[in-house]
Amino acid sequence: MKKQIGVIFGSRSCEREVSIISAVQLMRYADTEKYDIIPVYIDENGSWYTGEVLKDIRTFKNFNPDTKGIRKVFPDLESGSGALLYLNRGSGLLAKEKIEIAARIDVYVIVMHGMNGEDGTLQGLFELANVPYTSTGVTGSAIGMDKIAMKQFFRGAGLPVLPGVWFTRREFGEKPDAVVSEVAGKLGYPVFVKPANLGSSIGVSRADNEEELKDALELAFEYDRRVLVEKGLDKPIELNCSVLGYDGETAASPIEMPLNHDEFLDFRDKYLGGNGTKGMASLSRVLPAPIEDSLKEKVQALSREIFRLMDCKGVVRIDYMFDRISEEIYITEINTIPGSLAFYLWENDGMPYKTLIDKMIDYAEKAHADKTRNNYAYNSDILKNASFGTKGAKGAKGAKHA
Repeated sequence: MKKQIGVIFGSRSCEREVSIISAVQLMRYADTEKYDIIPVYIDENGSWYTGEVLKDIRTFKNFNPDTKGIRKVFPDLESGSGALLYLNRGSGLLAKEKIEIAARIDVYVIVMHGMNGEDGTLQGLFELANVPYTSTGVTGSAIGMDKIAMKQFFRGAGLPVLPGVWFTRREFGEKPDAVVSEVAGKLGYPVFVKPANLGSSIGVSRADNEEELKDALELAFEYDRRVLVEKGLDKPIELNCSVLGYDGETAASPIEMPLNHDEFLDFRDKYLGGNGTKGMASLSRVLPAPIEDSLKEKVQALSREIFRLMDCKGVVRIDYMFDRISEEIYITEINTIPGSLAFYLWENDGMPYKTLIDKMIDYAEKAHADKTRNNYAYNSDILKNASFGTKGAKGAKGAKHA
């Protein structure tokens, strides 16, 4: 019997279109002899839809929820149900509304980029619903989405990150000159200004002087109320490495070197520079990167350690900057759901995308099985003696003693 695989994508995110491209790619490569692939699209308003036509990229050119073959649904949150429900309004004068099942999902493959999907919110929903899902869990996803928290986490773990400072929209609005002075005093120029909770280089700018810094901050604060400012390097080499696995079973991919002639890849470079339907897979790169074996081994070992520390699962991609002058490597960020699911890195290692999808689903089921082993039935007997409104009754913590 085939497994029912829900490929969930879109959502209320600036990266919704990138998510659509990644999801349509994945649905084309998934093994239909093993799985029934059920697309689940969340639109920019947060409404959920399913239907076979959602496997076609053309459906999203001018998305219309009233298109034939598209059905509006919502998830059943009863533990372990996995059902996608819809409201059948019936027909005729005496018709009654009733809730019916559109599909029942065995495993969700999360293909979200950015907020409301990659940030732990959707993962929390699936944890509550007790349904297996690919991608890192709630905590790791939340840390991986927030660049400020991520940087503090890496620094606390003793991992190499570039110097940086962060500010809120209120701080910049009240004292913009003080913010600019702090950046200049602590970091100097150039710097990179980044919204805390966005990916795909949206809202990210390089600043080489005070005027550019103010412009960069104003842009970044349009997308987030918290902004990170990081010290820039002089013509660094960008290196990306993917990790696949769960718990003690991890593997690091070959390392890619995105071709970066302007020292910074923006959204257009990443997703529109080549074939706009291929996502990150169309980016110009050298793969494998022409680096020394010692650096390659260091990056791969560091990537596996980050995967372990953040309790990741499935496939992630970790981005680095290598300083040619100091020969130091710095972590830029972790992408807990990377563009195109980083399949091109694994294909370079001899693993077809179809096999990568199999492994992601397998790890999702293993993680879910591990969760079911946890004991949720601890009985403290605390309710036996609990009473409210009775004179002299003890509270939940018992009576205080003199």
